[in-house]
Amino acid sequence: MFLPTTPEELKEQGWEELDIILVTGDAYIDSPFVGVAVIGHILVDAGFRVGVVAQPDVRSNGDIRRLGKPALFWGVTAGCLDSMVANYTATKKRRNRDDFTPGGKNVKRPDRALISYTNLIRSLPGHKAPIVLGGLEASLRRIAHYDYWSDRVRRSVLCDAPAEFLLYGMADKSVLELAEAFRSGKDPRDIRGLCYLAKEGRPDYLALPSFEEVTSSRDAFVRMFRLFYDHSDPRTAQGLCQKQDGRHLVQNPPPLPLSQAELDAVHELPFMGDVHPFYKGQGPVKALETIRFSIPSHRGCYGECSFCSIAVHQGRTVQWRSESSILAEARRLCAHPQFKGYISDVGGPTANMYGFECARKLQRGCCREKRCLYPQVCSRLPVDHDRQRVLLLKIRRIKGVKKVFVASGIRYDLLLQDKKGGMAYLEEVIRHHTSGQMKVAPEHTVDPVLALMKKPANGQLLRFKEAFDRLNRRLRNKQFLTYYFIAAHPGCRNGDMDALRSFVKRELKIRPEQVQIFTPLPSTYSSVMYYAEKDPFTGKGIFVEKSISGKERQKNLLVADHGRDSGKAERRFRKKAGRG
Repeated sequence: MFLPTTPEELKEQGWEELDIILVTGDAYIDSPFVGVAVIGHILVDAGFRVGVVAQPDVRSNGDIRRLGKPALFWGVTAGCLDSMVANYTATKKRRNRDDFTPGGKNVKRPDRALISYTNLIRSLPGHKAPIVLGGLEASLRRIAHYDYWSDRVRRSVLCDAPAEFLLYGMADKSVLELAEAFRSGKDPRDIRGLCYLAKEGRPDYLALPSFEEVTSSRDAFVRMFRLFYDHSDPRTAQGLCQKQDGRHLVQNPPPLPLSQAELDAVHELPFMGDVHPFYKGQGPVKALETIRFSIPSHRGCYGECSFCSIAVHQGRTVQWRSESSILAEARRLCAHPQFKGYISDVGGPTANMYGFECARKLQRGCCREKRCLYPQVCSRLPVDHDRQRVLLLKIRRIKGVKKVFVASGIRYDLLLQDKKGGMAYLEEVIRHHTSGQMKVAPEHTVDPVLALMKKPANGQLLRFKEAFDRLNRRLRNKQFLTYYFIAAHPGCRNGDMDALRSFVKRELKIRPEQVQIFTPLPSTYSSVMYYAEKDPFTGKGIFVEKSISGKERQKNLLVADHGRDSGKAERRFRKKAGRG
């Protein structure tokens, strides 16, 4: 069922008022891929009355008043993306398109959406219910952070958005605990995954360098972030406090990961897999094309790439659904009247992280002295692709399924680590689950830049490419690898982009197409490097390209050969690659 978003739907439900109103910067898509839908259904399943106001007009209070006022609290999210990332490119140009807005025109999501929506709610006469921030933007901006778009360190978003609480991470459990606390009148301030402001910090929590310190000293900023990141694992984290403008931001330890049964239960909730009719009538929502017939198999990522926000938001522990849960969802998709037999993706942040985790991490938390995949895959990680290979086989045998794609991208270092089943998995994906191209993300090929990104070395990429090409020749398939690269990452100079360009022409036999300019996402290690201009682990200074023209120059060094004959040249390079 859709969560109500109009007064008429409230009447249909027999509800005179709502307990909770969720406000989002996206159009309301009722899908397990969309946080506001997941949180809404979890709360309804627990007996709360929940409605959704999507993309309210911030120039008046007409939209925000549509469902009345909630009895318990307002939940506010910017949507599936940080609003500044959604609205601006890496070169700070306004984006014209928004895949989460009906009609696709980027005119409905305000900059710094959490602040805008919270101020809009506060402007309502007789406002009483507390406001709770959540979603990706809240997670990434919960402590003092470098903000690329204003080029300065900003306070916690709780200091700028007049809300009472912030829930970080996926919040499946913590939002239920918070709602129960509000309903029973209990103090919620010990709930895991909760942030709030207080007059004093908690003496049993770890004190981070203050906002004043981190804005006056880049070394203090680096020290703050390392403490923050080191205390992000739910099994080992201490609570954190940070003094900001006379108040103290208090961050409770993260919520514990969901059990498999709990994760399965989330995906058994009655999602409609569609845009709510109220918003659907305003135009097509492009994001739905990707997620409508896709199946999320797991969440979390132990890759910990320096530039990526997934670990900060979803966590570094991978949680996966049971085979039976995923197969049941595949059968539900087959029953959908618009399903044509093609499942767009079965995966998560990385497709081949399904079905295995480090036993030590599950019991004692993430290692602070090393990472799971960098500089090489840890020997304690029991990499095994058989579980996903068998799962994909069972999905494609379901009546009504013509093709199942693996579109989430593959970590080739994980695949190569699996000596027993890695090649069998790769062959299965090439045979049955790829449509011409397979996505991989080396991001760069110069060792010092890869080290800062925390990405695997070139040798593994070449070994994977050799295996991919060898299997395609044997299977007589015409398939290719699509490579994602980043220009202007901290530590990357023009000479590094020249070296990358030479490498991809000589070794990969392609002309790069998927190249993006680095964006410093809040609360990522790469944003710390960008701001501090030093390696946060060694303290050594690094070059950072900060001018827009310099960033564009780096990208152009990689794609400069593209011209009128680029299509012909691409075919020529791919023909050579096919001959090996």
